[in-house]
Amino acid sequence: MSTASRPYPIVQDLIDSFASWLKHRRELNEMRQLDRADFDRIASDLRIAPDDLEELVRHGKHSADELPMMLQQLGISAEGLGRAQPLLLRDMERVCSLCNNKGQCDRDLADGTAAENYHGYCGNAATLESLDRADVAPR
Repeated sequence: MSTASRPYPIVQDLIDSFASWLKHRRELNEMRQLDRADFDRIASDLRIAPDDLEELVRHGKHSADELPMMLQQLGISAEGLGRAQPLLLRDMERVCSLCNNKGQCDRDLADGTAAENYHGYCGNAATLESLDRADVAPR
């Protein structure tokens, strides 16, 4: 729904944000109700450490939203990378989700300076530098 067609866009945005927050709280509660063996089994199935899975759930589903934008600014196709190296992309999403430098990254992405500055703070910097751009270039 466009802003022009919503009678109270600010109120609707607040309602949507609150609904998303409630959904995330429910997901956290469901996770806490799992016994440790089930939780560890899920982490094992996903091939990540249980502590990382717990942290990823806590951060929420948008915790790696910066990665596709970073890839784009570096001239890397997220789709191409996903086809060529899906496990690598998933690990990069994990690293991005757990990052403590979101503020700096978001500012650089917004300013269009991420490609010049990411080396200093991005947990994926070494991986990004090692990618063969020919395999994952946008088509």
